[in-house]
Amino acid sequence: MSPGNATVRIPAPVNAHSHAFHRILRGRTHEGEDGGAGTFWTWRDQMYAAAAQLSPAAYQQLATATFAEMAVAGWSAVGEFHYLHHDVDGTPYGTPGHGESHAMERALARAAKAVGIRLVLLDTCYLQGGLGADGSAMDLNATQRRFSDGDVAGWLARHASLGEALVREDDGEGLVSLGAAIHSVRAVDPGALAQIAAGLDPNLPLHVHLSEQPAENEACLAAYGLSPTGLLQRAGLLGSRLSAVHATHLDTEDIEALGAAGVGIVMCPSTEADLGDGIGPARELADAGAVIALGTDQHAVVDPYLEQRALEHAERLRSGVRGRFSPREIAAAARAGGLRSLGLAPNEDHLMVRTDSVRTIGSRTAQLPLSATAADVAQVHINGVLVATDGIHTTLGDPAGLFAAFLLEHGEFS
Repeated sequence: MSPGNATVRIPAPVNAHSHAFHRILRGRTHEGEDGGAGTFWTWRDQMYAAAAQLSPAAYQQLATATFAEMAVAGWSAVGEFHYLHHDVDGTPYGTPGHGESHAMERALARAAKAVGIRLVLLDTCYLQGGLGADGSAMDLNATQRRFSDGDVAGWLARHASLGEALVREDDGEGLVSLGAAIHSVRAVDPGALAQIAAGLDPNLPLHVHLSEQPAENEACLAAYGLSPTGLLQRAGLLGSRLSAVHATHLDTEDIEALGAAGVGIVMCPSTEADLGDGIGPARELADAGAVIALGTDQHAVVDPYLEQRALEHAERLRSGVRGRFSPREIAAAARAGGLRSLGLAPNEDHLMVRTDSVRTIGSRTAQLPLSATAADVAQVHINGVLVATDGIHTTLGDPAGLFAAFLLEHGEFS
């Protein structure tokens, strides 16, 4: 069915936070080995197992399927928070016997180009295994070795080289660009934060996981005497180019600091619900001056309308008050907030959304964020190209078939 009079043109949403390889975990972490309910640790163990196994070829195949699922759902761009940098033993790609340089990052770029989705590769600094409850730094575990460049100088050098490689991969199409990320204050120490503030191109978007769990705040306070937000502020990293992902467990001083600096806040409501993270203070952050964006993170759900709806519904549940965000504010988080977070310029990417489905018939256009789902997306146009129609990618077909092919080829993930 091609769109006719019963469709409206909507500026296409932007997915500001993704871990493409987490898509493997959907529907697989809700039960423990004993048959009981799956916990956060069930999820974490399987996440690390997946991270330990992916090769560049497998990653390209998986990311192509994941980005295709995003595109047909209506997401026009994705910020990929990427830290699978090196071979499984920690040896850098490009070392003799370990394939081409930047192999994993090239895999993501090639996947995005095959799909036709805009990709901002948020190449991530990850230097230590975490913080213990007493604030002590933890060594990298066997899987985390492939995440780390050893020190900030190593990360900055690889990041600069990666920028040149991505320019070649993009080949003038304007779909692939480079950003940066700090995994978290658990994974990057204060001295390294200061080096990043001084050494990273100030024009690049910079993302960080922030205060996702109370334990992160407690360990940071034990180690440094500051909250994660306070630590970033001391390092000179708070500002409009920074996006804090999750920002779930904040005190009043944190909210005021993030708002005063105009920091972007990337809420991932479906993931935060799935992992039991909690509900962040989105309304208070917006009122303080922060700019809200949305992401799918681990892809428990890949639906821009469900993420928009979950932002408001979580606020209603948290506050007991209806109408915490207006429909226009919700739509702005999905579009303008995402563009700002990823450093993308305004563009003509758009959706044609059906207004005659059982979900949307009778809805006012401005209120579609609270009634539509991805099933109502009739067409997706990105970079001047019709990318998807009725949930089917124009060149790659049904994303479910792409996932099926991945699982058939890589039985270790099935």
